[in-house]
Amino acid sequence: MPATRPSHLLTLQSFGDISRFLREGVADEDSRQLRDSLGLLSTHIDEAVRARRTSTDTADITRRVAALVLCAREHQLFLTGLGSAWHALYEFGAYQRALRELRNAATDWQQMLDRRSAKEGASFDHFELLAWRTLGEALLLIDMYEHQSDPSTDLPDAAPAHKLSAVQRVRAWLNRLTR
Repeated sequence: MPATRPSHLLTLQSFGDISRFLREGVADEDSRQLRDSLGLLSTHIDEAVRARRTSTDTADITRRVAALVLCAREHQLFLTGLGSAWHALYEFGAYQRALRELRNAATDWQQMLDRRSAKEGASFDHFELLAWRTLGEALLLIDMYEHQSDPSTDLPDAAPAHKLSAVQRVRAWLNRLTR
């Protein structure tokens, strides 16, 4: 059953906000583990982005990006071990594709940092955009999984919700950004 989410968590404006949101309410053990893994990924993204925005120490930024790439790889491996209920969701495939693109963008950004390329800024911007998209896809996946496992969704007379959930609003916003 989905956990009730406090209203102050409905606006996710930073990678840190997403990490905090993921630590709240859990439907089951698989969901908890995915939230934990995703929270760690979100934390690594936040640290790398913050370092890039506030520091000129290329070595430190590169170390954070390398840690991020490793975390993303471990998170992707974790996804393969999730149960069939996760894999059956359309959103699962979409999230895996987004995560693969994020890993590629992070690796590209890391290479631009290593080469001290003039294209590093564009590579960072592309990575940051994909990070938001990927985390939005992850939130949608979690929302759909938890909604699917909610016993009240099995009732034929359940009235359709007219308000968009926080995850649906984030996804709509992300879709507008990528168009």
